Order: sequence, then structure tokens, then C-alpha cells
Amino acid sequence: MNADMNPTAQAMHGDAASAGADAGLVLDRGVGIAPLLRIEDLHVSYGRVEAVRGVSLELPAGSIVSVIGPNGAGKTTLLAAAMGLMPSRGRVYFDGEDLAGLTVEDRVARGLCLVPESRELFGALSVHDNLLLGAYCRGMRAPASRRALDGVYARFGRLAERRRQRADTLSGGERQMLALGRALMSSPRLLMLDEPSLGLAPLIVRDILGIVAGLRDEGVSILLVEQNAHAALQTSDHGYVLETGEVVLQGPAAQLAGDPRVQHTYLGGGTDE
Repeated sequence: MNADMNPTAQAMHGDAASAGADAGLVLDRGVGIAPLLRIEDLHVSYGRVEAVRGVSLELPAGSIVSVIGPNGAGKTTLLAAAMGLMPSRGRVYFDGEDLAGLTVEDRVARGLCLVPESRELFGALSVHDNLLLGAYCRGMRAPASRRALDGVYARFGRLAERRRQRADTLSGGERQMLALGRALMSSPRLLMLDEPSLGLAPLIVRDILGIVAGLRDEGVSILLVEQNAHAALQTSDHGYVLETGEVVLQGPAAQLAGDPRVQHTYLGGGTDE
């Protein structure tokens, strides 16, 4: 066990090990379904600092899997490595295919899409033009692009109202909607969301995560990274707790939400004894 792991992580790590480190707890939603995404023994370093250490996880098709944990746990790094944005050791499989050696563009073409924490919108461009860039990355022809655009506007009525407005004049919630809408323009099979609730009011967070749950019900699989553990676990089918770069606990989301240690550390419950 790592000496730099905090006491909570040590306790959780013991349970994770006893449950098996194969990331294989079965979801009701995913019973009998091969994982769409499988990450095996992933390691990512920044120089001499190993930010992600031996992480393994699975995401069944048609499910929401959340990764929760404190700042600096390696959550964003995990998504970046899965997307091919930074070098890593280990294996990332998508729909059974080893993604080793594939570029970011190759991964997008196969149906992976990342919505980063910073949203990465083009502020000087209109809402409409930002959305069109999402279709451009997949090389869509005009008819398919128009259908995708109509679908985004139908889902996000507020974006339709502001289609000619500059992205940098939108509210925080509208910017997150635009980031999601742009991602949907690429017709993703797997949507990776990095802190979608960051900086948003509670009512807007509820709306955004409601949209995420609706996407799952329409067949889009979601890997959700969140510091808002309560909202993440309420939305998800399965969850992983990441601390100091390692998975220290995992299980069905409802089970994690009821775990006293998760409640004490991430949900604001429990007592000091």
C-alpha cells in the first residue's frame, strides 16, 4: 500500500482489493453486455509524478459511469489519456478495439467525444458556428450536419434562441449546453464529461444532469467525472472513487451513495468518531 495514501483512501483501498481489482462489479443496466469502454492498468505521469496509477475500469454500453474524488486525484488526467491527449501506459479498449496508436481524430471518428472542464468554446464565434465545428470534426456532409443541428436545437431550446449570439456572451449554464451540443454534433457513442457542473447554480446542475440522463436513455454511453459526488451518484449506474491516482472503491452508484465512508468524505454525512 502506498505510504502517501491518506487514511480514508487506505480503508477504501482495502475494500477495493478484497472486491477484486478487475473493475468488474456488474451493473443491472449492463448485465450480459460487453463493456463499450475498458481501461486496464492505466498509468499517466507528469515528469516524475505519476498522476494515474494502475487504474482499471469498465463502462457497459448504454450506462452512466461516474468517477468521483477530490481535486488532484487524477480524474481529468484519466479522461485525457482515454481520449489520446497525453501519453500513457496500459490499455484502452473501445468496443473491443485496442486504441493504442490511434490519434485523437481517429478516436473521435470511432465515436468517442470529450467535453473538457474548460468547455473550450470559440468565444468570438456564434452559437451556430460553434455547433457546426462539432460536425466538421466528423467530416459530415451537409444533410447529416443539418439533421444533427436540428436535433441539438430541439434538445436545447435556449441555444436555438441564441443561435446568432457570440459564445462569450452566454451564461455559464448556456455555455455548458453549447459544449454538450457541440459534442453531440459528432454523433458520439461515448461521451466523456469533465466536471459539467463546475461553477453552475444548483438548479442548472440539475437541468444539465437531467439532460445527461436523457442521453443515456437514448443510447449514448457516458463517462462522468465530477467533484459533486451527490449529483454524480444520483445520475449514474456505477461509480468509482479515485484518490491519489488510484481507484480506492467502486460499485453500483446507489451502493456507493449509501457507503458511510463515501457519505462522510464526499456527501457531507457521517460523524467523527
